[in-house]
Amino acid sequence: MSTAEGPLVVGIDSSTQSAKALVVDVGTGRIVATGQAPHRVTTGAGRESDPRDWWSALTEAVRACGPAAHQAAAVSVEGQQHGLVTLDAEGSPVRPALLWNDVRSAPQARRLVAELGGPQVWADRIGSVPGASFTAAKWAWLAEHEPESARATAAVRLPHDYLTERLTGRGTTDRGDASGTGWWAGPTEAYDDTVLELIGLDRGLLPEVVAPGEVAGTVREGELPFARGTLVAAGTGDNAAAALGLGLRPGTPVLSLGTSGTAYAVSTRRPADPTGTVAGFADARGDWLPLACTLNCTQAVDRVAALFGLDREAVEPGGSATFLPYLDGERTPNLPHASGLLTGLRHDTTPGQILQAAYDGAVHSLLDALG
Repeated sequence: MSTAEGPLVVGIDSSTQSAKALVVDVGTGRIVATGQAPHRVTTGAGRESDPRDWWSALTEAVRACGPAAHQAAAVSVEGQQHGLVTLDAEGSPVRPALLWNDVRSAPQARRLVAELGGPQVWADRIGSVPGASFTAAKWAWLAEHEPESARATAAVRLPHDYLTERLTGRGTTDRGDASGTGWWAGPTEAYDDTVLELIGLDRGLLPEVVAPGEVAGTVREGELPFARGTLVAAGTGDNAAAALGLGLRPGTPVLSLGTSGTAYAVSTRRPADPTGTVAGFADARGDWLPLACTLNCTQAVDRVAALFGLDREAVEPGGSATFLPYLDGERTPNLPHASGLLTGLRHDTTPGQILQAAYDGAVHSLLDALG
């Protein structure tokens, strides 16, 4: 490693729409190489992706980093939260993963909240009140609508768990991503058997929760250009990873604009909001990450831009258009079956003004969640 002043590490982001890889020199913080590749999300009745597409995109992104990836001393994967990955006994996906923004499980979420005793019980016991995004509701939906898929499932994983397991051959997760499932309890920092029984999920199907700072495993032989034995960190969910990368400390709020919009802060106190607005997530360092999330952010803006054939920067000032961006339903407020709304149109309203209204609507929704 004559060109580096310290060991190289690889960070991988597997988001809703693409995989990104970054090789960094630990000694200097210098970015040595980057790579990116898209993957697919189905539309229609729900939001799903084939986990094998994530792996293919990850492989392409890492290979684009060139020889630097092979020199890496360690690698870590973070990914989109909440997604339900079901694997068979051979480790192959039983069906496409149900993504965080698939709202078909809204009825199951409402039923689970009631059956455990209501929102306050969930907030006290788990730390969050589950909505349609939470993995527990998605498993309940799968068991109800596709019982044959549930019976064929030999392992349940989150998106970043699936990718880490393909690197190491070992089923692991971390407390940050586990806290978004609805079956990992903040007060005990362990899987909750009462919730697992409620949704009909065997604890033996779940991955081991790796503590902050622990190693998840090492790279096994495979198609990626990593040296065999390269250390693999536990990884985490996307928002916990962002907080870690920012060096976030208690008292500083963050707004994040992505496919979804999030508002969060690190806290030393475990959150428990019975309204369900603030999720009581764990962070990647051993603290907590109270978080509010909207389903519709940049993806809603991009959709409006595409409808008019505009670049996303082609906004125009003025006009009276107002755009409610609930194209995928909404999580905050909890309106999973809502739809978008465009109002205030005039004869002189321009497409650029409507695009500006889409930006305004997405940001206003997030600021409302922050409040």
